[in-house]
Amino acid sequence: MLVGLALLLILAMIVSVGFGTKYVNPWAVVQGIFGQGDSLDVVVVQKLRLPRVIVGAMVGACLAMSGAITQGLIRNPLASPDVMGVTSGASLAATAIITLIPSASVFWLPPAAFIGAALTTLLIYLLSWKKGVNPLMLVLVGVGIGSVASSISTMLLVTGPTDVAQKAFNWLLGSVYGSSWKHVNMILPWFAVLGCLSLVFARRINMLQLGDDLAAGAGSSVERDRTLLIFTAVGLAGAGISVGGAIGFIALLSPHIARKLIGSSYGSLLPASGLCGAFIVVLADVLARNLFTPLDIPVGVFTSAVGAPFFIYLLWRNRST
Repeated sequence: MLVGLALLLILAMIVSVGFGTKYVNPWAVVQGIFGQGDSLDVVVVQKLRLPRVIVGAMVGACLAMSGAITQGLIRNPLASPDVMGVTSGASLAATAIITLIPSASVFWLPPAAFIGAALTTLLIYLLSWKKGVNPLMLVLVGVGIGSVASSISTMLLVTGPTDVAQKAFNWLLGSVYGSSWKHVNMILPWFAVLGCLSLVFARRINMLQLGDDLAAGAGSSVERDRTLLIFTAVGLAGAGISVGGAIGFIALLSPHIARKLIGSSYGSLLPASGLCGAFIVVLADVLARNLFTPLDIPVGVFTSAVGAPFFIYLLWRNRST
């Protein structure tokens, strides 16, 4: 199943690179990736579309894996970084950089988003602590903190310069528009390191699924493992948000799709969630680029259009729990 998902993602990426104002057929896309074929096709593929598609795939994978870890830790199918307020904290930090320091390099966005997400998570963690962390309290406190962070972001947009505020607003909607190889280089180290860490920690998530008492009895250091995993999830979310903006519902939707396809063991669920998230963002991006030409609609508009009804369905399905 993982191989099938990977092949499906590669096919979607090739098709996505080919579609645009100038259509490039799939074989020409493959040739263009390796610098072969028509010179104009090579420029379109290598310079304009390939980095955007790669960035979209990594952003989707980061958000999806972060969501899978969060749902496993809290043992709640409705949990995700955006629902818990972590996304809002990362967005606030990145919005502050964009609006208050418009001359700052884009390479400041990942550490800023990570710091914002980490501080938000730490605040949520402290406010939820009472002889340990109650998973339900994490969600409830997170929703409140996320609302505060969102309101501050809005204030920064309203009071900032119009041109910069528009840039920040487009980013908050979630978009990979204008992505280049520097954005690939910016997110790749975060994705590689934190993605590998999450796979290493997969067994610990499986143990925490048993409940705190059983996990401790099986030899898990519950609070230490939970803290490590929470900040791994925060790092993944911060990396994805810093480049792709606040693309909604990927972190919530992808783990559910992966769980239906591959089961609930985190050794396979984490990579499957990453592949599903990458596929959804790549698909949403090609639709955003081509359905309303010449407009380039933010990816987050499409993911929210699908994710919001799915979230309502999850609420309805879990209304008695």
